[in-house]
Amino acid sequence: MGTLRDLQYALQEKIEELRQRDVLIDELELELDQKDELIQRLQNELDKYRSVIRPATAQQVWARQQNLPLQPDQHRSKRHAISAEPTACDISDLSHFTLPFHPKSPGSKALIKEAILDNDFMKNLDVSQIQQIVDCMHPVNYGKDACIIREGDAGSLVYVMEEGKMEVSKEGMKLCTLGPGKVFGELAILYNCTRTATVRTLSSVRLWAIERLCVQTIMMTTGLIKHAEHMDFLQSVPTFKGLPDETLSKLSDVLEETHYEDGQFIIRQGARGDTFFIISKGKVSVTQEDPVNQEPVFLRQLSRGDWFGERALQGEDIRTANVIAAEAVTCLVIDRDSFSHLIGGLEDVSNRGYEDTAAKEAKSEAENVFFSRLRLHDFNIIDTLGVGGFGRVELVQLKNDESKTFAMKILKKRHIVDTRQQEHIRSEKHIMTASHSDFIVRLYRTFKDRKYLYMLMEVCLGGELWTILRDRGAFEDSTTRFYAACVVEAFAYLHTKGIIYRDLKPENLILDSRGYAKLVDFGFAKKIGLGKKTWTFCGTPEYVAPEVILNKGHDVSADYWSLGILMYELLTGSPPFSGPDPMKTYNFILKGIDMIEFPNKITKNAANLIKKLCRDNPSERLGNLKNGVKDIQKHKWFEGFNWEGLRKRTLTPPLTPEVQEVSTPTDISNFDSFPEDTDEPPPDDNSGWDYDF
Repeated sequence: MGTLRDLQYALQEKIEELRQRDVLIDELELELDQKDELIQRLQNELDKYRSVIRPATAQQVWARQQNLPLQPDQHRSKRHAISAEPTACDISDLSHFTLPFHPKSPGSKALIKEAILDNDFMKNLDVSQIQQIVDCMHPVNYGKDACIIREGDAGSLVYVMEEGKMEVSKEGMKLCTLGPGKVFGELAILYNCTRTATVRTLSSVRLWAIERLCVQTIMMTTGLIKHAEHMDFLQSVPTFKGLPDETLSKLSDVLEETHYEDGQFIIRQGARGDTFFIISKGKVSVTQEDPVNQEPVFLRQLSRGDWFGERALQGEDIRTANVIAAEAVTCLVIDRDSFSHLIGGLEDVSNRGYEDTAAKEAKSEAENVFFSRLRLHDFNIIDTLGVGGFGRVELVQLKNDESKTFAMKILKKRHIVDTRQQEHIRSEKHIMTASHSDFIVRLYRTFKDRKYLYMLMEVCLGGELWTILRDRGAFEDSTTRFYAACVVEAFAYLHTKGIIYRDLKPENLILDSRGYAKLVDFGFAKKIGLGKKTWTFCGTPEYVAPEVILNKGHDVSADYWSLGILMYELLTGSPPFSGPDPMKTYNFILKGIDMIEFPNKITKNAANLIKKLCRDNPSERLGNLKNGVKDIQKHKWFEGFNWEGLRKRTLTPPLTPEVQEVSTPTDISNFDSFPEDTDEPPPDDNSGWDYDF
């Protein structure tokens, strides 16, 4: 045993060793920061080179042929949102929809199931859903040199190969060879997609196939049945009586299924616990130890629909009895944390104070009188503000008052009918007309003729946030905070009214002349009501929430997921989930936000908020808990932010656009230039539009 002096000397050596390690760690962290900065600089340089060596667009080729000057080519291109066509069967009719059944050998069933479990996307489905898909798949046979999928064609079938060999190619180049036990064409499950590759047979093949409608019916039915069962169970528990359906709906989403074997202890007397149980299958025995001889005394038996452990939700966590599985048992379980986060649900949001004031209603009535007198021929088109697949947005000016300018969104009726977007357009009109928020672009009036639909909207001459992000590369923390706060205010207003937005991205945020951001393009917005869900697949791939991809039904919490994605993109210049094609992007999303390595430029508080907004389970997302949007506003990342100043518009925006709105109400210097519309006018068409738009 050493002397005290020896021990002191050894301690000093250890302290010095730890100090040297700390110095080394500091040096390595500094080196890592420098490398991150180098990577960012190289990425910026790479983007510049990409913009130079990108193949010429059709617009550039045309410009060269006409000897016209070329517009600068930017490396970031706008993303297009995707929307599935409405499902052929109504949700209320799902219980009457008969799924097809095709008998299979045990070997075929096992092969299909293994192929599904080996697929990055389909392995995320529930066990019961996978079993139903296996049962519904029908056989398809092809000979040698047959084309099963052609790149660019529309597709609605997903396949599993049982026998044979196939080749996958893209743009004429071979990608890989497929053998038995592989799923392909799975993107067709989500929406009427354009095939991204060609698949040809190299031999005779035997396949199993299933239609999108069948898969969607399976996914919706299982989700709805499970949700309805959970709601029934919760409504039968006295503890939950009196809670609004919106709150019960959230609780039903966080209930987890737990399985127990015969004889297994579920609760042990005297133990501490914070979990509440509802029996969904099987029976349990409740016993209590006799204080005299310490032997268990049988009290009662519980079965399906019964519950136990409710005191744990109130904090009384000392178990007073044993609960033992009397056979194989399945319980629905919720813990105290989840319960306390959710109880109170939407009350705080409902009382948030976003109701339209009398002043706003009076202003709206005055606007209605003014705009109701206007006709299409009262406007002159000045220039183009934006172009999309739907049509164009033009800056228009009143002929008799040149100080008044507006944005006119012009939609092709034929395109809307062809893409089956009538309901989306209808919904966009009604939601925007009824929305009176400083953070949402106003819709004043709509017109129509035999070829086009017209939406007369508030003009915001500060330009698109997407354009500014493209030119700057990324935003500072404080800049991102301001724009995220504008979105939070817009969402708080919409969600109070039971409206889900579903297409948040920089492309859909536009700045007014002062620099405040407003939501625009409500083509995917939908009024679903408080606590309700919807099943339509829509959104921009990089921003779609997991529950939308898996067709579990989604609600306003999907908007909070997209807010987290927006924060990440504004801070870094790129969204966290992105792949070479939509299916790859969706698979990255399903792996979860925890799989993403956050760059050092994202602060710890910002990263924490992003991860809380992008929780896989919608009921665990910040903004969707009992305090609603207040949880976001009180987060550390927003500490010190002047929310009142934002609402009263006394806060100075981080970026002030250079707009001569008063002296020059037609100043569009903050927008990109667009070529004139050279498309042939669509044929006269009133199909699908026999109502007063």
